[in-house]
Amino acid sequence: MVLNSSHRPSRPGRDAKAVLWRATSGFERAAAAAPSAAVVGGGIAGLAAATGLAERGVRVDLLERAETLGGRAAGWPTTLADGSTATMSRGFHAFFRQYYNLRGLLRRVDPALGSLRPLTDYPLRRADGAGDSFRNVPRTPPWSVLGFVALSPSFSWSGLTRMNPRAALPLLDVRVPDVYERLDTISAQKFLDDIRFPEQARDLAFEVFSRSFFADPGELSAAELVLMFHIYFLGSAEGLLFDVPGEPYPQALWDPLADHLSGLGATVRTGTTVLAVTPCAEGFRLARTVPGSSGGVQEDRYDAVVLALDSAGLRSVVGASPGLGDATWRTGIEQLRQAPPFLVSRYWLDRPVRRERPGFLGTSGYGPVDNVSVLSHWEGEAARWAQATGGSVVELHAYAVDPAADRTGVEAAALRELSRIYPECTGARVVDVRHEWRQDCPLFAVGGYQDRPAVRTAHPRLALAGDLVRTALPVALMERAATTGIQAANALLSTWGVRGHPLWSVPLGGRNAFLRALARWG
Repeated sequence: MVLNSSHRPSRPGRDAKAVLWRATSGFERAAAAAPSAAVVGGGIAGLAAATGLAERGVRVDLLERAETLGGRAAGWPTTLADGSTATMSRGFHAFFRQYYNLRGLLRRVDPALGSLRPLTDYPLRRADGAGDSFRNVPRTPPWSVLGFVALSPSFSWSGLTRMNPRAALPLLDVRVPDVYERLDTISAQKFLDDIRFPEQARDLAFEVFSRSFFADPGELSAAELVLMFHIYFLGSAEGLLFDVPGEPYPQALWDPLADHLSGLGATVRTGTTVLAVTPCAEGFRLARTVPGSSGGVQEDRYDAVVLALDSAGLRSVVGASPGLGDATWRTGIEQLRQAPPFLVSRYWLDRPVRRERPGFLGTSGYGPVDNVSVLSHWEGEAARWAQATGGSVVELHAYAVDPAADRTGVEAAALRELSRIYPECTGARVVDVRHEWRQDCPLFAVGGYQDRPAVRTAHPRLALAGDLVRTALPVALMERAATTGIQAANALLSTWGVRGHPLWSVPLGGRNAFLRALARWG
């Protein structure tokens, strides 16, 4: 990357080895006759792309199909049975400290990140009583892994001695795209089997990560699991504790960012579906629905376009836009898959959950339940409702649900497990409940990396962004969405000779020469 000055942005966290990806040089802002860009999708990736473009003087239209921003971290108002108003969402999200670019986006409107509050632990529990905690685990590798093993009751001496350490050595030096070239053709399950990773520890230490992708370990690419291990354990000194928004997502995060975009001259259009994008001599023609009209369609022209959509949305737009890309690129997008369905059940209960219960608990062996969040322990809106009523607000997640499963049965089974997990909830009256069933997360399937598109496309002013998009930076989940959003903005800005935005990531490989040498031996 070309340096545009000797200035080095402030380090985004505590890790002295975090990597700065400098911005390309260029003009500070677009020319007086500013170019126009449509950003399709108002999730994290789209918000990042729109912000990156608008801050450099590009005229931006942000177009979102839903009525609210935030994508898979959106929220919307709902009225409860007791007459009170609450904000429903698609569930809990952890804002890890190594999410440098997502946190950098939020700092645009909240420099001190006062909207986020830390959770003091990240506990995991099996149904047989075994459990783990990250509260006292050292944050700096390799002591983080050694400390976790030493402190965890899930690792027995006999289990450790049966492991195949040589098969685990690739974990010590993870690089993109090399990790995909080596491990994308096997499943996370097979990788753990080859290591002979202890079964009990596997449920807690690894399955929690695989289910962050809403996928079963047997379907998930081992490359994604190993990359996650690098990001959280052996690659970063930020640790595994995380922050959560102190208020619902719209109020804490997305409404202020939308106001920031409006202040930069961008237009935010919700309730607007983009139907097709057609290249033309002047850039692109974009067909979209008109909010409030009965089937009305409007066509607008833009100099550039960012498609920041989930896999189904991207398939739909590209399928309706025959002029975009070549046959190979279009086939890759058509083959993108989505992870199995997942359930988020939020309960407003008439009695409190014990104060010492963690705000978030990862679980294994409790039927369909993968984690439990006690929102009234950390989210302001939920806490105020609980204080006013003497109750509590609890959220259950069930990931990778069999598509053929009886959904009502899954909901009932999850509620029964809540009483096993937190017995004080037994017999609680449900004041109200919301069940959210979704299937719109990308599936990072075995062998699927080659079909995933990159940020840049054959057309220099058409870019893609989102957590499904390939990038050279070691990032995942919400951080991949934010990172590729900024990368998409940078790709377009470079075509106008405008300076891009710097990015940060965890280290690109093993943190020291000894670990890198061990990985080569493996």
